[in-house]
Amino acid sequence: MIQEKKQNFYKRVKKLIIGGARNPFDVKIFHSISLIAFFAWVGLGADGLSSASYGPEEAYLALHSHPSLSILVALATAITIFIISACYSQIIEVFPSGGGGYLVASKLLSPSIGMVSGCALIIDYVLTITISVASAADAVFSFFPMEYHSSKILFASFGLFLLIIINLRGIKESIIYLLPIFLVFILTHVFAIGFSITTHFFNLTNIFQNTFVDLQKANYEIGFFGVAALLLRAYSMGAGTYTGIEAVSNGLPILREPKVKTGKRTMKYMSISLAVTVFGLMLAYLLYEVKHVPGKTLNAVLFESISSSWGAYATPFVVLTLLSEAGILFIAAQAGFLGGPRVLSNMAIDRWFPSRFAMLSDRLVTQNGVLLMGLSALVMMLMTGGSVKALIVLYSINVFITFSISMLGMVKHWWKEKNQDNYWKRKMIVSGTGLILCVFILVTVVITKFYEGGWLTLLITGGLILLVVITKRHYLKTTKLLRRLDNLIVQAVETSSSLTKKRKRKAPFFEKSQTAIFLVNGFNGLGLHTVLNVIRLFPNIYKNFVFVQVGILDAGNFKGVKEVDNLKEKVRDDLIKYESFISNHGFYADSIQCVGTDVVEEVIKELPDILEKYPNAVFFGGQLVFPENTFLSRWLHNYTIFTLQRKFYQEGVPVVILPVRVTYEQLNVA
Repeated sequence: MIQEKKQNFYKRVKKLIIGGARNPFDVKIFHSISLIAFFAWVGLGADGLSSASYGPEEAYLALHSHPSLSILVALATAITIFIISACYSQIIEVFPSGGGGYLVASKLLSPSIGMVSGCALIIDYVLTITISVASAADAVFSFFPMEYHSSKILFASFGLFLLIIINLRGIKESIIYLLPIFLVFILTHVFAIGFSITTHFFNLTNIFQNTFVDLQKANYEIGFFGVAALLLRAYSMGAGTYTGIEAVSNGLPILREPKVKTGKRTMKYMSISLAVTVFGLMLAYLLYEVKHVPGKTLNAVLFESISSSWGAYATPFVVLTLLSEAGILFIAAQAGFLGGPRVLSNMAIDRWFPSRFAMLSDRLVTQNGVLLMGLSALVMMLMTGGSVKALIVLYSINVFITFSISMLGMVKHWWKEKNQDNYWKRKMIVSGTGLILCVFILVTVVITKFYEGGWLTLLITGGLILLVVITKRHYLKTTKLLRRLDNLIVQAVETSSSLTKKRKRKAPFFEKSQTAIFLVNGFNGLGLHTVLNVIRLFPNIYKNFVFVQVGILDAGNFKGVKEVDNLKEKVRDDLIKYESFISNHGFYADSIQCVGTDVVEEVIKELPDILEKYPNAVFFGGQLVFPENTFLSRWLHNYTIFTLQRKFYQEGVPVVILPVRVTYEQLNVA
């Protein structure tokens, strides 16, 4: 009774914070949780736009005594945005079901290269979340005296916790909550840029003249290579601006149909708004000759300069604009929370990560992925003390690893398509240009940031790559260990087929005999081994055999109504094979199927109906026993049957778990 009250209390709290469960079989569910181009621009494009709060500032300040050269950096940044966006628009066309850096590299190059790209992306998404929230805290604390800045890390940590909760509620809800902030940011910054240019229109020619003079001065002081190094460093410090571009192709599964059209439109919104904002702000810095003020962001100084003659309207404008920056930086963290779990789930489906990262919660969210990204960002926040200057050094290296690999894959793709696509040359030139540009930026960023802390990013990424390789090797080893069990399927099907010709009628239900109910997960060696063990261990006791299977909705199959229907059909086919196998051996056979996001919840839901139909029943389940009980074997494999056993015991229902032992000697058995 106490346990039941605790469970009910937990469910009420969960529903209050995260929301009630969604129905995956609602015909409108995919429409209701998918995003139109505008909402996708908000959720995925905010990452790039938010970089206007720190990217232009870092690039501008990196030029030191030659600020006029920032116009060159701004132009280079805008051109880079359009080139990379054009390349990813091609990726959207080639991979209409979703083509982030991981999938592109895995399919066009090799699974191992795809793994490297995926690991780089995951670290980059963690840093996206961290630097966005840290920058938001900087924007908010620009209002406060320096003595209050010690509370900034606490504020940032609370912001991260809030974002985790919002994203556990669902993708669309997380974006709708933050939409007003996004619109305020767009309006205030467009106004600020437009006002700066309009009021200083006749000074624009001076800006370009000053740039030419400053370029000559710098060349005289530090030489050609010194100027090149200065510009490249400033350019690399603003390289975080491009990190959100990849998110659109990675997030195609959450976009509204037609996905390709929606994705390309989102990419257009993102590239134009990002290029205009970055270029406009750097131009405004020059027009107002802003300089760094301790405790304030460069944007805060700019907005104060713009509104200095507005009297009573100045403070409200500055406050509103800076709060919108803080807000959009929180939204920008959405790119990490949307893209990161998506990459994790794709890699989990391919067994680079534990399969639990592909599972969906009852809110149809990859909950484990959201929690991992959020908690990793919190660790990074605490390690760096929420310092944007420290995080900016770690940032953007990985995204150019992914960009470079993706562009290389597309160049290879268009070369292969040269006989099928009439426009392959044009498309290959776009991808090739993107490849050269991204490789150049990657090398530049690594060189300029390496000794300042960039080595740490590469070290963390290398550590993650090592971890996923170990995970993959374990799963491959397990697959070999299970080969002998799966060979039972072939024997069972052959035996079943031969007996089908002899047996014409299905065996009736034996009322005086007990019923064995098997919890199975597909028609496989583990399930058949468990069935044969029951027949062998309990001869003449069980003559009624019932099979219960739950089809799990995960990130791999929850992509549309057709995929859900395919899952139902697969479960039905598996159960028919079990029924046929048992019937042909003279036993009564029946099956129960359900589809959902959680095996335990679905089986518990069906339990009353099962017991009503088969009151004299005992439940059976099989559990693999590995040669060595290691951390990997415990963490990488689910032990759902033990959870079900505990739940059933509370209801007074007997559950027998039969061990299925696999040994290394079975590795060579085919």
